[in-house]
Parts: sequence; C-alpha cells; structure tokens
Amino acid sequence: MADLQHQPKVVSPVRSVRVKLLAIALLPTLVILPLLLGVTMVRWGAKFDSLLISKVHGDLTIAHQYLSTILENTGERIESIATSARLQDVLQDDTATQLGGYLEESREKLGLDFLFIIDPEGRVTASAGTEVSRVRVNWPVRAKALQGKAAYAFDIFSNDELGEISAALAQRARLELVKTPNSGQSEQLWETRGLAIHAASPIDVSPGRRLALVGGKLLNQNLDFIDTINDLVYKEASLPEGSQGTATLFLDDVRISTNVRLFEGKRALGTQVSNAVRTAVLGEGRVWLDSAFVVNDWYVSAYEPLVDSYGSRAGMLYVGFLEAPFARAKYETVAAVIIAFLAITLMSIPVFLRWARSIFKPLERMTETIARVDEGDLGARTGLPATHDEIGQVAVHLDDLLQRLQEREGELRAWNEELNVRVDERTRELQLANHQLEATTKQLVISEKLATVGEITAGVAHEINNPIAVIQGNLEVARYLIGEKADLAKIEFRLIDEQVERISRIVTKLLQFARPEEFAGYVERHDPAHIMTDTMPLVQHVLNRSGINVVRDDNVSRLVLMNRTELQQVLVNLIVNAAHAMPHGGTLGLGCHDAERDERAGVVLTVSDTGIGMDQEVLARIFEPFFTTKRQEGTGLGLSVSQMLVIRQGGIISADSTPGTGTIFTVWLPEAQ
Repeated sequence: MADLQHQPKVVSPVRSVRVKLLAIALLPTLVILPLLLGVTMVRWGAKFDSLLISKVHGDLTIAHQYLSTILENTGERIESIATSARLQDVLQDDTATQLGGYLEESREKLGLDFLFIIDPEGRVTASAGTEVSRVRVNWPVRAKALQGKAAYAFDIFSNDELGEISAALAQRARLELVKTPNSGQSEQLWETRGLAIHAASPIDVSPGRRLALVGGKLLNQNLDFIDTINDLVYKEASLPEGSQGTATLFLDDVRISTNVRLFEGKRALGTQVSNAVRTAVLGEGRVWLDSAFVVNDWYVSAYEPLVDSYGSRAGMLYVGFLEAPFARAKYETVAAVIIAFLAITLMSIPVFLRWARSIFKPLERMTETIARVDEGDLGARTGLPATHDEIGQVAVHLDDLLQRLQEREGELRAWNEELNVRVDERTRELQLANHQLEATTKQLVISEKLATVGEITAGVAHEINNPIAVIQGNLEVARYLIGEKADLAKIEFRLIDEQVERISRIVTKLLQFARPEEFAGYVERHDPAHIMTDTMPLVQHVLNRSGINVVRDDNVSRLVLMNRTELQQVLVNLIVNAAHAMPHGGTLGLGCHDAERDERAGVVLTVSDTGIGMDQEVLARIFEPFFTTKRQEGTGLGLSVSQMLVIRQGGIISADSTPGTGTIFTVWLPEAQ
C-alpha cells in the first residue's frame, strides 16, 4: 500500500469530460451551423445582387430597343417621304408654297422639329420648321444621302447650328449645369449643345440631279420621349413598394432628358454623371452594370454609350431603379433568419444539456471511486446499477477491475523490484539509441538542406545563362560599333570577356550540381506574335554572328495564357538551338497561327532551321534533363525546362527533324479563355 500511496494522484477528468461533452453537444449548433448559415447567406446575397444586375440589364435592353426603333422609324419615314410619288409630283409642279406646305404637313405628322431639302452645295430649297437658307453637308448622314443612300444616326448640334435652324431649338437646348455629389468637376456653367435624331434620304429629281431630304428631332428636354421609355421599362407593379424606376438620356455626361428628380417636382436636368461611370462608359466604351450614385441616391444602374454618325461616343442611355428597398429587403431577410436561428438555438440548448448530464454524472461517480482507490482504499466500488448503455457496462467492468487489482496488489509488490531493474537497463539502452537517433537526424537535416540548396542554385544558375548570352552578344555589337577605337579599351574588353567566361563556367558547374526546381510565375493573356517580336532583340546577336536569315509567318488572332518571361524563355531556347544547328548560316523560320487540337482552340508557334538536323535516336532524347550534344556549350536543361513550362500551361511541345535537312519545333498552347 505504501508504494501505491506514493504514486502521483489521478487528476479528476470530470471537468474535462464535462467540457468535451458540452462542446460535442453545442459545437454543431453554435459553431458549424452558424458557419454554414453565414456561407449560405453570403452566397444568397451574391445571387440576389446578381439577379438585380440581370434585371437592370434586361431593362437596358428594352430601352435600347425602343430608342433604336424610334431612330429606325424616323429614318424609314423620311425615306418613304423622299421616295413618295406625291413629293415627286410637288417637285415637278415646282411650286414653293405647295412644297413647303407638304413638308410642314409631313413634319407635324412625324413629330419632327425640322424638315428641309438641300442640294449638294448645302442650299435649302424648301423647308418646314426652319427658315435656314444654307446648311453644311459634311455630316456623314447628309453626305450619304447626297450620294444616294439613306442614313440616320444620333448627332450633336452646336448652339449656333440650332439657332440657324430655330431660335426655339437653341433656347431649348440650353441647360444650366447643376453640381451634385460624385459628379465631375467641370468649370463649364451651361450646356448649349443639342443631341438630335438626325436622318436624311436621297431625292432623285432627274438624271444627274440629286437632292436630299433632311429631318431631325431634338432630344434635349424631350420629356415625353424619356417618360415613354420609363413607362415601357418600369410598368406599374414591376418593382417592389418603395422602389422607383428611372430613365435618362445624356449628352456627353450631362442629363438632357430624364425623369430623375433633383428634388420634389423638379427634374435633374443639367446634372452630370459620376466620374466612375463617365470613365467606364464614355472613356472606355463599356456598358456599366452595377450600383451607381445617381444625383442624390444609390441606384442599381445600367448605362450604355450612344455613338453619333462620326463613330464617336456622343452620350449615354441610362435605366435604373432605387437600390434602398432591395437592400432593406435583403437585410430584413438576413435578420429574420438570424433571429429564427437564435430562437431555435435557445430552445434546443437545454435539451442538449440534459442529455449531456446523463452522461457525465455516472462518469463523476467513477472518478470519485478512482480517487478513493488512489488514496489507498482498494475496496472502493462505484456501486452503479448495471444498465444496457456503454457507461453502465464501463462501471461494471471498473468494479471488476478494481477487484482484480486488489487481488493482484501483492503480486505487484514482488514484481516491482524486478521491474525497476529492467527499467534502468532499458533506460540506458534508450538513451544510447536516442543519441544515435539525434546524430542521424542531424545528418538527414544537413542532407535535406544540401538538396534544397542544390535545387535553388541550379534554378538560379540556369536563369543566368540567358543574361550571359545577351551580355556577350551586346559586347560584340559594342566592339563592332566602336570599330578601331575599341583598341583604346582593349584591356577592359578582355577583362569583361574573362569575367563573363568565368560566370559561364560557374553557371555550368551549378547546373551540373542539381536539376532546376519548377518556378511558378503569374500568367497573363498575350499575343504570341508580339512576344515573338519582342524576343528577337535578345537573340539577334547570335543570328548575326552566324549570318542567319529570319523568315516570319504570323497569322494569329488568338491570345495565350502564359507568363510572358516564361514564353520568351521557351522561344529563346528554341531559337538559340536553331542557330547552333546552323553554324555556317541558313534560314530561321518563325511562325505563329491559330490551330485546333483535340477539339480545343489554340495557337501553334513554330521554330524551324535548315541546319544539320538530328537522327531518331537523338530526337527521342532531346527533352531529357542534362542530355546535350553540345558538350562544351550546353547544359542539357534548355529543352527540358521549356517542355516543363509549356506542359504547365496545358500545352504540348514536339520536334521533327531530318539529318542534313533541318529541324522544326512546334509549340501548341491553348487559347486564353
């Protein structure tokens, strides 16, 4: 008993078991489920926002189709008037009053602001809605009509041009610019230009004589037009309560026709779009589909550029709806889910705690029994009734084990001394083995470090080879350009040659030390023909030295996804190998064209030479690391590293060679998606 009492006391595991059981019971509810709920809500929020963007994109499509329909209808109606028999009859009668009346009737019927007939010199022979006598004819729309082809487009009229047509149109186009949050900082105070639907159609009066019928409709402050678009896109009950649909037509970045309100009852005419939208839509020509600050609030917005007859971006078409109601609905949904989750959690935790208590209470009883035995009471027992669960069975087994422990306590005393002797012997053996293990571990660590250093130095050494070749080539170019004056720095050039040669020898030794490790670089979309062009200066000295002619054949329209430097490294390796195969000159062929492989779109780059070629035995081993036929110059890593870089991008590199004829290397890379 004395020996047992001197043993360390058993630490009560009750607290630890209780914590673990509670953790097992509550972890799914308080940790895993909230994480899953959070991930689900985030994904749902992203899908919700994506649906809003899809909706506003569809709204923009409707508005665009309506605007295109108005533009096309205007052009078609003016063309129908120009080709009508009635107009020909009026022109034959040559009665100015009758022609003017017909034009005025047509102008009012089509809802145009002006309608007139011009000759190739710009003289107005008849008009309606204007008294202008001469106009310019170098508009693309008017020029095409005078050439015999009907045309229509959006065009920007200066205020002077509008004033010549009608003083009322010039006045209607004038808008005072209003500063709003996030709008562009412009020193301009007024917008006086006008954006108009501009259409023209040829009138063949007689052989050799052609006129043009020109009509237009000013869109500045044309509120009926923009309200029609808004009503068409955002019908009643198409948006939730509290949201509001809006539509706007821009001249450049200024709202010239809109139903966006600056404040109650006043439209936001003369306000400017935000800088971010202006840059994306007018600056880059992209369609904007995102949230945007519109005048004084955030809207789910869609903007697209409007192009005039010159092909320039003249303005923008916008549709959008108020974001706040959707954001509020999303947050309310998230809050409702969180509240429901918390309520369910609060109701379920007491049930989990009750179940956990039925487990750790018997464990506490067994722990108390073990503590009494540890204090010397070998007759202590749990006394728990036998049950059908695992804990009840453990309690019965514990009592049985304690009984056996009491019986064998005497036997343990006898074995104690013998065990101590054996433990001492084994301890000495383990200490000796431990010392040996430590020594072996140190050797393994050193070997691992040496292997790692070897891999790193090999990679660095291989990458140094190309800069050394560039230095040597440019040094020869410098000597050639300096000419006879190079003798003034003869010693310095010699020292540079010696040091470059020294670096080359060091690199060769490093490459022989270990194979290079794979280095992953960032990838970008590139035009392979441009990269091939940029690579030529790096190898030009090698080609010039051997008198090699270069023939290019570029016919590629696709891009490849690969690190620019790695692709250049592949091309440099192939071109340098080709140059070495033509020591006495020849033709280097470089090609780049689209190609399919296994039903995948891609690009093929070819590097061919008219050199000595290779037999099938050498050709079968050229991609093996450290295999080379250039014993004094090569390392045997160029083609193996090139193959590694191409395969890593999902491509394929292959070679075909005929001894005495030449070699062609083919690199296929998938198209960048």
